[in-house]
Amino acid sequence: MTKHCRWIAVLLLLLSLPLATARAAADAPANLQPTLNQGKKWRIGYLEGGPYANYPQVLKSVINGLAALGWLEPVAFPQDKDVNVPANLWKWIGANVKSDYLEFPADAFYTSRWDEASRAKTKEAALTRLATAKDIDLMIAMGTWAGQDLANDRNTVPTLVFSSTDPIAAGIVKSVGDSGRDNINARLDPTIHERQLRLFHDIIGFKKLGVAYEDSVAGKSYAALPAIEQVAAERGFTVVPCFTKASTPDTAEAEASVIQCARQLAPNIDAMYLTIQKGLTPRSLPQVMEALNGNNVPTFSQNGSDEVRQGALLSLALAGFKYVGRFHAETMAGVFHGAKPRQLPQLFEDPPKIAINLQEAQIIGYDPPVDIIAASDEIYQEIEPAPAKAP
Repeated sequence: MTKHCRWIAVLLLLLSLPLATARAAADAPANLQPTLNQGKKWRIGYLEGGPYANYPQVLKSVINGLAALGWLEPVAFPQDKDVNVPANLWKWIGANVKSDYLEFPADAFYTSRWDEASRAKTKEAALTRLATAKDIDLMIAMGTWAGQDLANDRNTVPTLVFSSTDPIAAGIVKSVGDSGRDNINARLDPTIHERQLRLFHDIIGFKKLGVAYEDSVAGKSYAALPAIEQVAAERGFTVVPCFTKASTPDTAEAEASVIQCARQLAPNIDAMYLTIQKGLTPRSLPQVMEALNGNNVPTFSQNGSDEVRQGALLSLALAGFKYVGRFHAETMAGVFHGAKPRQLPQLFEDPPKIAINLQEAQIIGYDPPVDIIAASDEIYQEIEPAPAKAP
């Protein structure tokens, strides 16, 4: 089968998937209607490993999902970029969201700032409060670090893990069908990265795939390394790694490590999988792309269409997180109606949306077939101007 025919086969498979709903009706919690907690509002807390670009988007989508279900009034988020910092967004939500049923206490926000030393202290503070104060009814664990820190015997508060790349490999949950703990639920799409990589390989047909990630358990989990190795063995391409720094409170240091890896990998690869990590940011991405473009290296963003808009060639986007936000909101409603998180579905596959940047295609000399253009849901004609440069 030729590369182009393989692409068409994959495309038809993608388009045959339901564009659908956040979850099948049969799997949804029985009752999603707003209700009080014995006459009081439900109090929600938040823990993250550190700030990351996707986290505010996911949190906003969950708030919008809750509004759609009637748990709070519709929200108009400010356009101020400062609000896209998770700590600031949480503070804004607590002060501005109007609800007769839910409360988001300002002091229930915890972040480890991507620092191992801070992580131990933050974890202890959150677990101690949950066990002793008993003033939080549900915790949002945003990302892999947060999920790992709350999925243990010390925490009995219902906890929903959002935006974790691979909760099973990270030891947060036992399997797709069973979290392993009554109070834990983690959204899972176990084949998303395999689908991304197969699609990328069908389109480009590369033989050497560059991957930059931190050489740690968390770094490998964020990068979905098991999925990368699985598809590499299946398709017969070589994975060329480069190790970055992510578990550091210094964002500039993390960014510099990703840029350096791009420069190191570029002459030795024929494609690059841009993996989720602290150092790949809107500030560092232009320099990453500059290094790769100098060698005409096509790229696929694990993270989604935001990075395509900013210069990556391709991605399988997440529809602005709309559907996953509704999924999480329904899970929260199920918990508030008495279901244990473990009893609620964890499997959720976003409706597929293909994104491509045509200016990037021109820069690296890639002429996308008409079929790809016709099938792309998000087509960016140019690369979004970059913010201030990373070091």
